[in-house]
Amino acid sequence: MFFDEARIHVRSGDGGSGCVSFRREKYVPYGGPDGGNGGAGGNVYIVATTHMASLIDFRRRVHFRAGRGGHGGSNNKQGARGRDLEIHVPVGTIVRDAETGELLADLVENGQRVLVARGGRGGRGNAAFATPTNQAPRVAENGEPGHARWLTLELRLIADVGIVGVPNAGKSTLLAAVSAARPKIADYPFTTLVPNLGVAEVDQRALVLADIPGLIEGAHNGAGLGHAFLRHIARTRVLIHLLDGLSPDPVRDWRQVNEELRLFDPSLAAKPQIVALNKLDIPEVRERLPELRATLEAAGAEVMAISAATGEGTRDLLRRVAVLLEMAPAEMPAEAVPVLRPHERPEAFSVSQEPDGAFRVRGARIERAAAMTPWGNEEAVDRFQRILKATGVWQALEEAGVQPGDTVRIGNVELEWQ
Repeated sequence: MFFDEARIHVRSGDGGSGCVSFRREKYVPYGGPDGGNGGAGGNVYIVATTHMASLIDFRRRVHFRAGRGGHGGSNNKQGARGRDLEIHVPVGTIVRDAETGELLADLVENGQRVLVARGGRGGRGNAAFATPTNQAPRVAENGEPGHARWLTLELRLIADVGIVGVPNAGKSTLLAAVSAARPKIADYPFTTLVPNLGVAEVDQRALVLADIPGLIEGAHNGAGLGHAFLRHIARTRVLIHLLDGLSPDPVRDWRQVNEELRLFDPSLAAKPQIVALNKLDIPEVRERLPELRATLEAAGAEVMAISAATGEGTRDLLRRVAVLLEMAPAEMPAEAVPVLRPHERPEAFSVSQEPDGAFRVRGARIERAAAMTPWGNEEAVDRFQRILKATGVWQALEEAGVQPGDTVRIGNVELEWQ
């Protein structure tokens, strides 16, 4: 089977914790603090590669995690940085946030990469907290937890030309006739269950063609096999719309497929398109050709007659496709279009009351401070209380009505208000 969708969970590495340590040297009775900082956690990257053809690997493995940072040591030893993780995907993969649907990257070139989860910051050792008034601090920070998220991966084949049409129109036969591709061919609908790629040469130019499984009415809503594969036409720049010359109503088939393209994505219907009336080797089709050509051209279509079985007209078809490709604009990857979003201020926070009566504090900076506080250290707890007052969270909680004994949740930390 051809796997072109996947859902994975990624988590960056946790930062290493800082160290509480003091110099212990002979003849230095009052050695200062020398606890080193923890190392940052590893990042998670998605990297495009030409060595993969589908997303089947992600059916076996869903969870990915980068390395955690090393802890700080005495004598100001810095913890080692966590190992970065690279997740390889096929060229043509679109990466989105699974919860919001936000587009993160469109990887269309070999080696392109995108950072999807940044490693946690390493905690500071007690040497970083020394001040003229506190020359022997016994506090250090925990490492910042890594960031986790679910991602959706969507593979879109990269081809110059897409061959579309109703089932059994002869798309696979055409691809086999003009390229070295050998798709499955048989005289019944839905022979093609996966997209096929082939390279055809015409006038010393190589064209990449994609044979898309047949489209039926309602394909944009998932009917037949169309919904799963319509996305693969998105990157093509020219469409060959293949019509079965033996169909009871080829013109109706043409209108139906174009309507499905438009309903799925209006830009697909706007792509340059050549209508190729197939099975010209059959006398019945050759007889009705003038009438069909006149009707389709009156509707605005450019019509060429071919026989995929014998190869008649296929070279002229490819030459016309090459001309249209020269005229068609290059596809712009989504990554090249900047998406401007307002950046949330890290110091911003909000206070709300949850159904069980507990108070919830949300905010990037205050949640990070709570996660990095070692709660078994009294000096660290005092420092966190000073952070609450300095950031205005303390006052906001009191204004919200917090009382002694109430529960306050900040990130994954649950505290009792005193």
